[in-house]
Amino acid sequence: MSNPATPAPRSAAPEETVTVERRSGPYGEVVLRQRGAHYEIIANGCFLMDTSDGRSERLLVRAALDELSRGGEDLSGRPAADSDPEDRPGRPGRPGRSDDPDGSDGPDGSDGSDGPRLLIGGLGVGFSLAEAAAEPRWGRVTVVEREPAILDWHRGGPLSGVSAPALADPRTELVEADLVAYLHQAAGSGPRFDALCLDIDNGPEWTVTDGNSTLYSPAGLAACRAALALGGVLAVWSAQPSPAFEGSLRNAGFCRVRTDEIPVARGVPDVVHFAARPA
Repeated sequence: MSNPATPAPRSAAPEETVTVERRSGPYGEVVLRQRGAHYEIIANGCFLMDTSDGRSERLLVRAALDELSRGGEDLSGRPAADSDPEDRPGRPGRPGRSDDPDGSDGPDGSDGSDGPRLLIGGLGVGFSLAEAAAEPRWGRVTVVEREPAILDWHRGGPLSGVSAPALADPRTELVEADLVAYLHQAAGSGPRFDALCLDIDNGPEWTVTDGNSTLYSPAGLAACRAALALGGVLAVWSAQPSPAFEGSLRNAGFCRVRTDEIPVARGVPDVVHFAARPA
């Protein structure tokens, strides 16, 4: 059902930029603009993302699943046989932990907890969620988004063209919350996730709000590590590489730290920082 507070999109000429909605939210101003056939999100005057490409946002999720597909070997290359099986990731293609509190069924009628459990930090324009929902091997898919406007734009608003099938998937759970606070809660009392795919800033050194910097601090990375199951994967999107952040990940106890470049249509490549919690 369309949200009555969300204006209907209007057509924009190829080079025309139209402001679809401007809203003051709990963390400042957020704006949805349409440029030709594409939409873009601006937060506090800072460009976040648009619908023109999406390769790096999709790779964020796809590569995390590839890491988990290594089966019984942990991501440091050591056998994981002596790890507690109840705290290891649910491996793609076979049952994992059955800790889903509501027992939601997946698209094939099976319990969604039978696959690895994914947390996506930041809904954005919806590409990461769409990628996750299109992959039946994922179990529960939790998306944490703190901006009510962005949630409205997906729930029957202009961005529903990207996310509607994913939002209809019973594995999908939307949580309106600050990601940093949510991760600290998950680290303390659960749930544990098999993969964290985080995309709330333009990178560890280019945050949308000052408060987001705590996510990349030692305490924030410790919370990420604690929120992961043993052998779980952390993937962080960035507009540019950060050798300092790689060092921070290693200092926080992560293994298999690396940075992958993703070519984009114009400008310098995006990157995704990957790391894993040792099993």
